[in-house]
Order: sequence, then C-alpha cells, then structure tokens
Amino acid sequence: MVVYIDLIFLANLFIDAVLLMVTAWMRKIRPVWWRLMASAGIGAMYVVMMFVPELSFLFTFLIKLALSVIMLLVAFGFGSMQKYLRTMAAFYMINFVAAGGILGMHYFLQNTGELFNGIWYTASGGMSFELKIAFWFILCAFGGVMLFFRIVQSSKQRTERMSGFLGQVQVWIGQDHIECTGLLDTGNQLYDPLTRTPVMVMEAALWESYLPASWLRKCSEGNADQLVMELGDESFSWQDRVRLVPYRGINRSHSFMLALKPDRVEVVMNGAHFVHHRVLIGLDGGTLSAEGKYRAIIHPDVTAQEEGSADTNQKRDAHFSEHFTESG
Repeated sequence: MVVYIDLIFLANLFIDAVLLMVTAWMRKIRPVWWRLMASAGIGAMYVVMMFVPELSFLFTFLIKLALSVIMLLVAFGFGSMQKYLRTMAAFYMINFVAAGGILGMHYFLQNTGELFNGIWYTASGGMSFELKIAFWFILCAFGGVMLFFRIVQSSKQRTERMSGFLGQVQVWIGQDHIECTGLLDTGNQLYDPLTRTPVMVMEAALWESYLPASWLRKCSEGNADQLVMELGDESFSWQDRVRLVPYRGINRSHSFMLALKPDRVEVVMNGAHFVHHRVLIGLDGGTLSAEGKYRAIIHPDVTAQEEGSADTNQKRDAHFSEHFTESG
C-alpha cells in the first residue's frame, strides 16, 4: 500500500481549517488568519504522526483531548473559561456533524451488496463493520456537509432573531376582534397623511368574515381606490370606519391601501402589553410571510407605550376628528 503523506497533510489541513472557520462563524468570533492556519497545521501534523510507529502512544483519549484544547487556544485564544468552553462545545459539535454527515452520505450511496460485504461476524458471535471511504469522497462530502450545516444554522439564527420582533396582535372593532401574530417593523413609516395616524398592515384574508367578497378581490388586485365607488352598492356595517391611505411602493409607484379604523389595538410582545387607540389597520391582499410566521406588520408607534399609558392615548384621540380620505 502506498501512502501519500503530503496529500494526507494537505487534506487534513483543509478540513481542520474549515472546521475552525465554521466554529468561529458559529461563535461570532473574528479569527486571525495566521493563528487559524497554525492551529489547522497542528491538527494536520497530528494525523501524519499516525504513520510513525514510535509515536503510537500519542493516540489516546487524553492526548486527543489535549490536542483539541491546544488547537482552540492557538486559533482563538482563551478569553474566559465560559467563553472557551462554549467554543470547545461548538468545535466538537461541528466535528461530530461533519463525521456523521460523511458517514451518512457514504451509506446512503452504497447499494445492498456493498453494505453487506462490509459486515462480518466474529467467532464469538460479535458483529463488526468494515468501512472503506475514498479520499476524494471524504473531501467532497465534507464540503457538502459543512455547506448544508451553515445553511441550516443561518436559517435557525434568522428565525431566532425574528422571534424577538414577533408579538400577538388583537384588533378590536366593537365586540368583534381579530387575532394574529405580527412582526414589528421599526422602519415602517406609513401614516395617514391627513391625521398623521400610524398605519398597521394586516392580511385582508383575516377579515374575510367581515368584508364583502368583492372588496377582498379588489384588495388582492391592487384596486382598493375603486372601492369608494361601491360603498353604497353593498351593505357594510363598518362603512364609517373605512379609510383610503396613499402610499408609495418599492418601485416608487403611488397607490392606495384600504384601511379600517378600529376601537383599539393590543399587542403583547416580549412580556410587555401595549394598547393603542389611535391607529389604522391597512389591508394587504397578499401574504406577508411566505412561511406563515406572521400575518401583520406592527407599526413602531403601537409599541411606543405600554398599557398604563392607554388613558393618555384616549385623551389625545379626543383632539382628532374622524376623516375619510377620498381618491383624487
């Protein structure tokens, strides 16, 4: 058997460097490139030592653990014990994911004959497995597993970041109310231009039981301004609450959004309870979240004051009359 030490060293240098980089990305550490490569070089040299019989005593559990400790110290430094232990846990988790992913892909691509040829029984009745994985397969599978792991982790981190901006929304009109999950959009600057009332956007489908079917259709088609002509054609108990709010889309085009004036809006977010009486509910004819995680966009003004300030909002509302914005 011919062993190419240089290929083994370079392959393990690459693998260790990628594992360390993924660890740094997961722990949000900015590594120094030369320290990272020095750490990867230590790991690659350790693998090369496997082919030196005199150094076989190095391949024990304690030596392997000490090596990983040294590699992480060289790559990222110490900082604090808590920080270092978390980095080590992330490093080992990524290593186990990579090894398990390569093994899983190997068995996934094997046929039945290859799989059973690698299984044999000992005289005592024990069962053993013979594992033969090609060198280039390891490199390709390792790259694929790490890429997949990063995509999954990025999606998980985005979900965790978004969860801090999600809240439960209740919109009350008389005795009727609609509940859904809303996403706080701190960049939302949509106001009714006449009264400067903040506009919170919700999916029109949530109001399906209360709005005429033709209204929902026109909202989905983007023809909300045409509904003004039909106000007298269909009976609708909330006609005095209807507003048309002009807005400018992403493509700089101007349009109108159908909106309702509720009695109050309640938002529960991160343990805080917000109540707002002066707000409009804009109806969007589409789907706000492709994954269905939220169905409303919460205006930042709605979460500016907690429930204890509701009386102040009501007093301020007394200074504003009801307005109806007609299309030009």
